[in-house]
Parts: sequence; C-alpha cells; structure tokens
Amino acid sequence: MTIPDSGFMMENGSSCLPCPPEEENRVVKDLMNKSEANLKEGNLYYVISNRWFTSWQRYVGQGTGEYSSDSQHSNVGPSKMAERPGPIDNSDIVLNRNDCEGNDIELHRTLQEGVDYVLVPQEVWEKLFDWYKGGPALPRKLILQEGVKHQQFNVEVYPMCLNLIDSRDNNQTVVRLSKKASIQELYERVCALKGIGQEKARLWDYFNKQKHASLNISNQTLEELNLQMDQEILLEVQDGHYASRFSMDSTGNELALVPLVEPSRSPVTIAGGPTMSNGHSTSYGVNLYKGSAVNSTSSDIDDRYDNNVRKGERGGLAGLQNLGNTCFMNSALQCLVHTPPLAEYFLQDYSEEINTENPLGMHGELALAFGELLRKLWSSGRTTIAPRAFKGKLARFAPQFSGYNQHDSQELLAFLLDGLHEDLNRVKRKPYIETKDSDGRPDEEVADECWKYHKARNDSVIVDVCQGQYKSTLVCPVCGKISITFDPFMYLSLPLPSTVMRTMTVTMIYGDGSGLPMPYTVSVPKHGCCKDLSQALGIQCCLRGDESLLLAEVYEHRIHRYLGIPLEPLASIKDDEHIVAYRLPKKGTGQIKLEIIHRVQEKCTPDNLKGGGRKLFGTPLVTYLGEDALNGADISTVVSKMLLPLTRANSSLMKPHSIKENGFVSEAIHEPSDSFHAQSGPGDQSMNNSELEETSSQELSFQLFLTDGSCLSFKPIEKDYLTKSNPLVKVFLDWSDKEHEIYDSNYLKDLPEVHKFSAKKTRQEAISLFSCLEAFLTEEPLGPDDMWYCPRCKEHRQATKKLDLWTLPDILVVHLKRFSYSRYLKNKLDTFVNFPVRNLDLSKYVKSKDGQSQVYDLYAISNHYGGLGGGHYTAYAKLIDENRWYDFDDSRVSPVGESDIKTSAAYLLFYQRVKGEPRAGAGETSEVRMG
Repeated sequence: MTIPDSGFMMENGSSCLPCPPEEENRVVKDLMNKSEANLKEGNLYYVISNRWFTSWQRYVGQGTGEYSSDSQHSNVGPSKMAERPGPIDNSDIVLNRNDCEGNDIELHRTLQEGVDYVLVPQEVWEKLFDWYKGGPALPRKLILQEGVKHQQFNVEVYPMCLNLIDSRDNNQTVVRLSKKASIQELYERVCALKGIGQEKARLWDYFNKQKHASLNISNQTLEELNLQMDQEILLEVQDGHYASRFSMDSTGNELALVPLVEPSRSPVTIAGGPTMSNGHSTSYGVNLYKGSAVNSTSSDIDDRYDNNVRKGERGGLAGLQNLGNTCFMNSALQCLVHTPPLAEYFLQDYSEEINTENPLGMHGELALAFGELLRKLWSSGRTTIAPRAFKGKLARFAPQFSGYNQHDSQELLAFLLDGLHEDLNRVKRKPYIETKDSDGRPDEEVADECWKYHKARNDSVIVDVCQGQYKSTLVCPVCGKISITFDPFMYLSLPLPSTVMRTMTVTMIYGDGSGLPMPYTVSVPKHGCCKDLSQALGIQCCLRGDESLLLAEVYEHRIHRYLGIPLEPLASIKDDEHIVAYRLPKKGTGQIKLEIIHRVQEKCTPDNLKGGGRKLFGTPLVTYLGEDALNGADISTVVSKMLLPLTRANSSLMKPHSIKENGFVSEAIHEPSDSFHAQSGPGDQSMNNSELEETSSQELSFQLFLTDGSCLSFKPIEKDYLTKSNPLVKVFLDWSDKEHEIYDSNYLKDLPEVHKFSAKKTRQEAISLFSCLEAFLTEEPLGPDDMWYCPRCKEHRQATKKLDLWTLPDILVVHLKRFSYSRYLKNKLDTFVNFPVRNLDLSKYVKSKDGQSQVYDLYAISNHYGGLGGGHYTAYAKLIDENRWYDFDDSRVSPVGESDIKTSAAYLLFYQRVKGEPRAGAGETSEVRMG
C-alpha cells in the first residue's frame, strides 16, 4: 500500500512535522465514526498491537478503555504517558515475517482483542502509518456473518489455514484463505501455488487424514462445507482430465452428494425412524418435512474420529474432538447429552414435535443436528466424534460462535437451550396475551396465571424439564408502589460472595470547604466494585443521606479519571495509585462541576538559573458551582471558600475584624482551621446566590486561569467571564507568596497510596452454594442504568428489587458467575464453592408449596481451568445407570472418583430432581479438592 509522505523523516522513522496530539485524536475519532456508519462486507481493517496503540492513546489523551462513560463524570484528566510513541510496532503479535506480507503473516493464536491487539479501519491505519510509519501491515477483511435470526459484521482476524498435502510427494503447504472463500478460489490458489492447471487437479476434504468428500469446483464456501482450521486437504494430480462425479447446475453448485466413505453404523437415526440393516433411515430424506430447510446433506458420515468399537461397550462414553478452541462447546454438549430426560427424548422419535414454521427458531435444523450428535455419542463404544456438522449449524444460526475463538460454555448453553426450545415448540401460532398487574391478588393466583400465559406461547420438552419460575418484587422508593411479577427462568446465575478482603486508603475532601482533607482506611472485598468502596467510606466518615461521594484517581496533581460507575471493579485501582473521595451534596448532581488545579512558580535551581514556568502541585479540589450561569468573580468566591479550611492560624484571616477576601465579607473569624471538623457537616455553608452577588463588583484577588480538558492551553479568568453550559469547568489556581502566607498547602500534598492487597497467604476460604444463592436472593437497589418505570409516579425510579424462587424445574442448572466483564477489565474468580453432590435441599428457598420434592442430585459439571482467554473447559458427567462419574476432556474420557469432582474450576452445575423421599445423607458434603 502506497501512503503519501507528509514530511521529512526523523531518526525514529516518524514524520518530522507531526500533528499536535489533540489534532491526531480528533482526526482518528472522525475517521472511526465515518467507518462505523459505512460498514460493508469486504472493507479492510488493520490489526495493531495493543501495546503500541495504548501508548498512542496516552500520547493524545484518549481514553484507553479505563475511563468512565458516565455523563456526569466522563471528563478525564491528562494521560499518564505524554511521550510521542515511535513507529508502529506489531512485532509482539506476529509469528513470522520473513517473505510474508498481509494475510500471509501469521498471528499468535491466543491473542485477545482489546488485550493484545486492536482493530482500526483502513483510513485510520493509513493516517497512523503516515504519521508514524512502522508495521508490519496486517490487513483483515470485514465479513458478514448471516444467521437465521440476525446478521453481524466480523473482522476475520484469523483466516482459515488449510494444510495442503500433495499426494505426489506428501509435501505439505499451508494455504490461507477466508472462510468465506469459495471452492473455486481454493482451486485457483492451490493451482497457482503448484503451477498446474485446474483441469488436472482434484482436492479432497482430508479431515483427520481420511478421505471424506471430493471438493468439486463450485461457489460453495469453505465454511459451508464444514472445513476446519488447520485441517488437511489432499491434492491429487493426473496427466489427463478429471471427470466430475457430480452434476452441476448453471452456477456450478452441487446437485447431488455421493457418499465416499462407509456411512455411520449407529443403530439409531436422526429423528427416530426405523433403521435398515445398512444404517440408513427409511424416514430421513430430503423431503422429510414439508416447507422445511432441512436436507439430507448433514449425514455427518465424516464425524467419526476412531472406528475402533468394541462389542458390549455401553453408550455415553464417546469423546468430542477439539476442532480448535471448541472445548467450551464440547463441555456444554457433554453436560446436555448426559441430561437423562433430554437423552431419553432425543433417542426416541421426536420428529412430530419439530417446528419448522417458528420464525424464532432454526426451522428444526438445530434440533436435528443436536439429536443426531446425541445419538452418535450414545451409540456403543468410545468412538470419538468430530462435531463438524454441528459446529457448522451452530455458526449458521449463531454467528457469534463461528470462527475459532474461545467462548463461554454458559453462553453456548443459553443459546442452545433457547434454540432447541424454539425448534421443538409445540405452539405453532403464538397468541397475543396482555399481561395483568398483580393488584394485590394472592401470589398463587398471579403465578398460575403467568405460567398459563407462558405455556400458551412456549410449550416444549425444554420448558417441561428445564424451566422454573421467579417471583420478582419491585418497590418504588418514592411512592411505595409494589409491583410483583412471575417470570420463567432456564438457569440460576449466582454471584460468588468474596471472602478475600483488600485494605484501601482513600483521602476524603469536603466539596464545600467545610473541613480539612482526611485519609480513611477501609476493608473491601478484593473482587468488589466501586460501590463497595463508596459504601465503606460512607460508613467511616458518617456520610449523610443527602450527600454522596465522587471517587477520582489523582495522578501528577490532576484528576486522571473519575470512578463514576458503581459497578466498576476495584481491580482497576492499582496499589500505587492515589484515590480521592469528594464529599458532595446529592442535590448538586447535574450542576456545573468546578475542578481547581493548583500551580506554583518554579524556583531557580543550579540547572535552571532563570527559574521556569509554573508547575502543578497538590491535590485538585472539586465542588459544584450551581445551576445559574456564573461569572469569574463567582468562581473566585467559590475558590476562596474551598480554601478556608487551609487557613493558617496566624494569618490575617484569623483576626477578629472584617476584611474583604475576593469581595466576600468575613466577620470575626476566630477559630483555627481544625474547628471545621466540629461543624455540622457539608451543605450548611451553601454557596448561594446572595453571597455570590456581593462579589460581582469586586476585583479578583486570585490568579485564575480557565483550562481545557487536556490542561495544555489556558487563559486568564476575568471578573465578568461567564461560564458556558459545560458540565465541567477546569481552572488553574496560581499560588503566589500571598496565598502561601494565608493558606497551608501542606494539607493538599503527599496523598497516601492505596494499600496493598491483604489477601490471605493460606488456602483460600471456601464458600457454600447456599451462600451464593442467598446473595442472589438478597434485596438490592436497581442500578442507575436499569431504573424501573413506576406506573404511579409516571417516572423512572431506582427501585429496590427482590427475587424469590417460586417453582423449580426437574433439571436445575446453576451458573456460578466466575467471570466479570466491564469496559475496564475482565476478571475471573477462582473461589472454591462447596456444593452438595447428593440431596441438595432447596425447600426453604422455594415459596410455592406445590407438593413436589425440592431435593436434587448432581449429575454433570462444566469446568473452566486457567484464566481468561487461555483457559480450558472440561466436563464431569455421571452415567446414572452405572452410578459412576467420568471426566470428559475433549476426546479423552476417563473415570473419576466422586470425591474428585468438587474443585474450584466448577462453572456450571447440573442437578436433577430426586423423586419421592430424599435418600439418606441429605445435604452431605463429601471431601473436597481445592483444584
């Protein structure tokens, strides 16, 4: 790619006349916005190392994902790294550079977007390259992933790699193509690589080094033919011409498929039809379901990985081949396949229940694909299955699971259960039902009515065995309106209460000048959020009900960022940072916020005999200005009031006489600054308009300068300056000898650091499954982004919400919320949860007394080992008839003791209701392993 140069080059390879950082930031943001508004397939995006890109973001003062998006507190401070970065450097994310360019440069396979790399549109790359040079350039195409229910654009960071084996000499060559490339394009690439004509070449799907199907020239894509990353394809070359064994239509698409290997010998068929002796079903054909998109091309004859079946071996012990980061899928599938009522259902004839007309479903294809996979896994023997056809269906219906990135087994489970339900929904025409408010009616009546309405639209085997019912209670904090609803659920997502605490020191500063800065040390959950820190600080400093705390990080005497999102993880606050909590009135929220940054004249030094300009010092002060437009004199008065607690005991302000400081009359100020702690609290000395009006005719005694968000430019504030409607006003306060004589600036210096983690050095304390459930059922206020519309107040309110379990399903799936995601970071909790294997008794938590047993036995676990991105999923599943547990680790299946299945890797727990009286040992807790 030829990029126009913008000037002479410096030694580091960048242009000698760079743009100012704020201009670079503006240009890039504009280009990003234009690109997002013009998405289309084939657009180029470029992969850039996040290490380099983060240094550029810091240079231009742009948020790197750690800043708040809250409208009240989204004004971020200066960047921590102001140096201009060198040339673009992608060396840390590429594997090979020699003789490669563009798509042929291989990236490390375990990269994560936002952690290891970022994606920028072509126009942004060209600008960055123009400014900085460097590389290598890593262009990737934008592709359209078309699902049945929706479509989405994805950048294909990892093109498909196919290992081409030349049958003439067994030489292997890697071919890289988009998964959206056609077989025609594959032939063109291979033939150009080998220097042969297309008429002499034949390519085979050589998955697991076995011939499966001839890849005849057509417009079908690599993805549609279920070709997998890193699999083999075989090239055969002959002197004459190959005669096609396939009929072609005018577009080159196949009209028929000829089996090239022996079909599966499974004694069962896809939808339960009778089986002939050769393994073919008499009921499964192209036109099995009228109007359906289901075809017979998914016979999955290529799915068998190992055909060593031994007679007498029972089913349910087959492994699943990892197709490239598909352990998450394999883990969830093994748990579902070993769910007794689902296994029983799909091993019978379920063809009559397939709903091909449901617009919310997948025309029955997902249910058929899952059913066939389940049947293969339950056929006799330990044959490993390569679920290529199922993964292909999954990618078609859920594009988010296409490709070869690691995903979450719970996300897949949620999609799969919902998809199976819609494909098997017995309701062909869903009636419209208008829900009614509870209006004080008995819970039993409202719950039965809600379940009846739900079943009128949703009726499937998934609803029968996997769905329970919540009771949700919302209470308006203003008018006391109570709203009760009953909603279905498919699984319980339980939080993990933290048992490891962190000690943090935060400096509290009064936002109305009513007290001196004061450090507080509090203990908060190590994996908690900013809301936990604010609550702990509020208790320590006796925060009143009409006050709130605004957390901020101070770096190099400026506010680097506001911690304005309550659910921001505390892990985003590092040990060596300086955190300030500004104590402000709640009524000030939404008013203009004033940020006061302190500067002082640099003194002469041996290295700087003339002295210098001004440098920053101390801790910024923050307060609210008020709702009305204010002038420079008003700002000066506010600054004066914020500095009052710093007044020196021997200053003229402490003498009993009237003076005018910034035009504000102070009568008989006798007490030293420490007396401010005895006052009744912030808010008593409100900065009202009557006080401010007295200052309007006075000259300013402070040297104040208005500055911008980056603090790079500033201008003096005159007394008649009027503030604009900006939510944040930043000013420099220049301290002269006069200010130092009156005020003691030492109170603003030497902020304490946040303390280190006080995590226990011994083995981590375990928590019980019941404590997780109780945390889930605890009443809590809704977040500010999830407020409830009160029908009585006719306004959105931050209501309190309480969940209760009304009824439980026969199959209870418990999701332990080990992963937390935010725009700041991702985190995994390795806390050990002690859960019962047998006789989990939930009777006291279930509000409905329907006479059913509320006791459950565990039969499967989805495990996640390791950290985010580089972790691994496995499954434990119990063969009920054998009463024995097995470890399913992709293709490897081995017995495991019941005492070994309880580890800190447990992520999804699958329980089945115990019918009749619970067996002895209810609530047992066997020996655990802190894995």
